[in-house]
Amino acid sequence: MAFQWKMHDNSLFAVLLRSGWWISIAIAAGMLGIAKLVLPEAWFIYAAFATFPFVGIGAYRAWVQARTPGPARIAAVNEAVRGMSWPQFATELEAAFAREGYTSIKRIGKGPVDLEMTKGFRTALVCGKRWKVSRTGIDSLKEFFAQKDVREANELIYVAAGEVTEQALAYAREQRIRMVHDVELAKLLPSRTLAAPASKASTKTS
Repeated sequence: MAFQWKMHDNSLFAVLLRSGWWISIAIAAGMLGIAKLVLPEAWFIYAAFATFPFVGIGAYRAWVQARTPGPARIAAVNEAVRGMSWPQFATELEAAFAREGYTSIKRIGKGPVDLEMTKGFRTALVCGKRWKVSRTGIDSLKEFFAQKDVREANELIYVAAGEVTEQALAYAREQRIRMVHDVELAKLLPSRTLAAPASKASTKTS
């Protein structure tokens, strides 16, 4: 059996990977400052090497945070999505998942399953028709999860533009359901999506 190393959730590096980039950089700078004060100059280079993991984590976190949508972007995406009809939203989802490498995307529309698609030899199911529901609870996820064995799927993706309860999020983590809401929804949909409902509304009124 192959050995798989897993970082402990409460280890220093795991905590830093969940924290702001400046914390890792500050630790690296502090280490260098202390080393400059207490170590002989010949040893300073070794202290500098010891800061590399912290500098690397800081750079990675800065890259991640730069790509993470802010509250204004998240709110704008949620508002735009709620203004879409189901066919329009389904088209946006199909295009978005195609960009992620999914193929053979087809609309199901029966029960909680709205899209079925594949990536390699793996089948994924998407639930997105309840995107306008203001609050997603655990019952919707349980109903969706029941389809995994029925359709022999490998992956489940639940899309929501509203609030998701903590109980529902905990259930999704337990059952390995990918939740696409808030930050993940803003990442999934391109900026041009924001203009779609507005342009449609302006066409109606003109």
